[in-house]
Amino acid sequence: MKDQAENLRRRLEARQNQKMARTIAVLSGKGGVGKSNFSLNFSIALSKMGKRVLLFDMDIGMGNIDILIGGHSPYNIIDFFENGRSLEEIITAGSGDISIITGGTGLMNLFSLDEGKYARFNEEFSSLMANYDYILFDMGAGITHDSMKFLLCVDELVVITTPEPTSITDAYSAMKYIHSIKKEIPCFLVCNRVFTNKEGKDTIKRLQNAFKKFLDLETVGLGYLPDDRIVSKAVSEQMPFILFDSEADVSKAMVDIATRYANHSFGEKLTLPKSHFLRNMKRYFLGK
Repeated sequence: MKDQAENLRRRLEARQNQKMARTIAVLSGKGGVGKSNFSLNFSIALSKMGKRVLLFDMDIGMGNIDILIGGHSPYNIIDFFENGRSLEEIITAGSGDISIITGGTGLMNLFSLDEGKYARFNEEFSSLMANYDYILFDMGAGITHDSMKFLLCVDELVVITTPEPTSITDAYSAMKYIHSIKKEIPCFLVCNRVFTNKEGKDTIKRLQNAFKKFLDLETVGLGYLPDDRIVSKAVSEQMPFILFDSEADVSKAMVDIATRYANHSFGEKLTLPKSHFLRNMKRYFLGK
């Protein structure tokens, strides 16, 4: 009994000393802003820098990561909860040396964890977090009651907008809602489909000023992506644009964004807290 307790203590200490993956939720206030395309290509850009990346498609019923890479995952999260598969088993190798978990309607199980399901998810996800540098969650457009709880668990948020006024307003509304419940989540901004550098800079600055003025929230502008015809061509070919044409302006801009993020070269002062993803899940999903 004493030996078992000692072994358990050593395992817990080893896990606590392991470097755990950062969990990042990519979201937008509305659909159609290129959020999933950003998540996929951002993941690949990080992978090209030698980072270990897992991309989790969290868009219930509307997930399109498979479509963007022209593949089909044999398993999804429902196989974990209902068919006895491990998380390792449902991971698919994706383009650009990233790993992918697809969600689909099985995500409803993730949003309704009881203690038994949480214990199993906690144990297996802890192992995953030790195997990756970043775990990205490509969230569905907008915010539901269930997805809101999940957003409160992650370490960081990346909010995608475009220069369109409706997109800016929806991005602000989404962050206002999140901020009203939890104020300390680091937030990064990316502007997609800009026609000029000035338009991209102005859009991000406008959002940052609004967050600061009305919410007293400091946000970090990661950068902007041009409205490049290569993107639609790559989508038609079901290939990530960063692999379809690495020399395209949009691909170079994505590499710049990923480099800024990975190197923490934000310009702004930002303290990234230690990851407490699983502890947060226990708090927000089990109320403990």
